[in-house]
Amino acid sequence: MKHSYMKSMVVACLATLSFIGFNATATAATNYKVVKGDSLWKLGKRYSVTIDDIKKLNNRQGDMIYIGETLAIPSKTKVLAAETTEPSTAAPAHTAKPEPKPQAKPAEQETPAVSISASEKDLLARLVEAEAKGESYEGKVGVATVVLNRVDSPKFPDTVTGVIKQVVGKAYAFSPVQNGSINKPASEDSKKAVEQALTRKDRLDDSIYFYNPKTATDNWIRSRAVIKTIDHHVFAK
Repeated sequence: MKHSYMKSMVVACLATLSFIGFNATATAATNYKVVKGDSLWKLGKRYSVTIDDIKKLNNRQGDMIYIGETLAIPSKTKVLAAETTEPSTAAPAHTAKPEPKPQAKPAEQETPAVSISASEKDLLARLVEAEAKGESYEGKVGVATVVLNRVDSPKFPDTVTGVIKQVVGKAYAFSPVQNGSINKPASEDSKKAVEQALTRKDRLDDSIYFYNPKTATDNWIRSRAVIKTIDHHVFAK
């Protein structure tokens, strides 16, 4: 009888632990009902997760979402990478070992303030390359910043793809989309400029326009408030 009782207690404990583990997994995500104006990019920004995390949890391939549908939003703690500690390489006290030469520490990647999909990063980097080829790194970051500022502005589409491919009148808003130069691959500098812009450290006072004053033919754009000039581009709002 004693052995049977102990066996029953063990089984009961294991069942309890299994239930706790299952419940923790089940509550690892937040259910969110999509409303007008939502996008995966905005939801990722709001909940501090990436678009790919949301798509993976909801078994999605594309970036389209629909008003009224319910999405599972992953918990931020479930998608953060686990930190690891390097093992100690100190020599024993009794061993004489020459000190190694100091090596340059690689620059740490700043954590983006917002997240966009890999395909939109590539599209934005190609636009930066086409618009700011030959410009400084700061100028490339400025072009990427204007696109992200437009995404945040109610005057423009609310996705990176929507902003870049926006049609104004009878032409695209950005000439590289119109003439096809956006289809050329981006340089490493342009890719890094996009990553830097995503940190949102300098938003250029929310500038939503840039133009080359030597080639611009639209007098309206010259009437906008100038925020900063970088290389050949004037940034304005």
